[in-house]
Amino acid sequence: MNVTISEVPYERKEVLARLIEMYEHELSEYTQDDVDSEGQYGYTYFDSYWKEKKRFPYFIKVNNQLAGFILVCDYSYIKQLSNKRMMAEFFVMKKYRRLGIGKKVAFMVFDLLKGSWEIGQLTDNRVSKIFWEKIIKEYTNDNYRKILNVNEEGFIGQLIVFNNDI
Repeated sequence: MNVTISEVPYERKEVLARLIEMYEHELSEYTQDDVDSEGQYGYTYFDSYWKEKKRFPYFIKVNNQLAGFILVCDYSYIKQLSNKRMMAEFFVMKKYRRLGIGKKVAFMVFDLLKGSWEIGQLTDNRVSKIFWEKIIKEYTNDNYRKILNVNEEGFIGQLIVFNNDI
């Protein structure tokens, strides 16, 4: 199985927009978000990924088929972090889950973008918590910290923080 990540070019941003809608639909179970009058969730910072230097949109492909996406930015709920990286969004389509693809592409992105990482999981999203704790524990050799009960700017959940810029 050939698993790759590639930066999303501006010309393919509408493909990413459709994938984000699928992701937002799945996530609405935890966020309680509704679609707008056009039947879309929308994504507030979507266009910023092609306008700001420290935002990185990636497609995930498996055997050259779209399998998901990753959005990374330099925002952080923990303001004192330097060289910040936030896993803003991470989506692997259901067909490709439980095959090790999520772990593989997370490691690829971590290796590609060094810095102080922050990965958040919504309070009720148990599956996300299990996935990220396992992945980050392995990637960092258990050198990370977990911040519970975060309630910042509409985000309610936990954060996992580590630095791979060493």
